[in-house]
Parts: sequence; structure tokens; C-alpha cells
Amino acid sequence: MKRILVACGTAIATSTVVAKKIEEVLGNKGYQVYVDQCKAAEAPSKAANFDLIVTTTPVSGIGDVPVIQTVSFLSGVGMDQDIQKIMDILGLE
Repeated sequence: MKRILVACGTAIATSTVVAKKIEEVLGNKGYQVYVDQCKAAEAPSKAANFDLIVTTTPVSGIGDVPVIQTVSFLSGVGMDQDIQKIMDILGLE
């Protein structure tokens, strides 16, 4: 199972919305993924355990783990493209 870490400033409301939306959309496409959330400051220490990080704020120091920085899951604008990026990075077809 692919693992996605969602990071935002405080890991309260924003990351919850983004995490649920990713799970919902990928689930509707038939993919099961594990999604966890954290504060952006925690992302570097957690990154190695994940296949992808989706963040609403800049993060650094995460090594080789791919990062998608976007607010599309909050605004709805560009969300389809970001879902496709997630699927491409995770090798989901």
C-alpha cells in the first residue's frame, strides 16, 4: 500500500481536509492508500516512511521523497491535475 504524508502549518484543519479528499478521490478510483498528516515542521523526521508528501506550505529537508505543494484540495482549482500527479508519482494507473 502506498503511503502519503499530508503536511500543513498546524496539522489541524487544513491537513485533515486535504488527507480526506485524497483518500476519497483515490478510493473512488479503486486505490487504497495510507494517508497520515503532520505539521510541516515534522515532515523531515517522518518523510522516510512515506512514498509522497503533499503539503500546503513549503517544506525542506525531506531527502528524496517527492513533494507536491498545492492548495488545490482546498480551493478545488487544479485538483484533477494534482490527483494525476499523485497517481503518476505513486505508479497508480
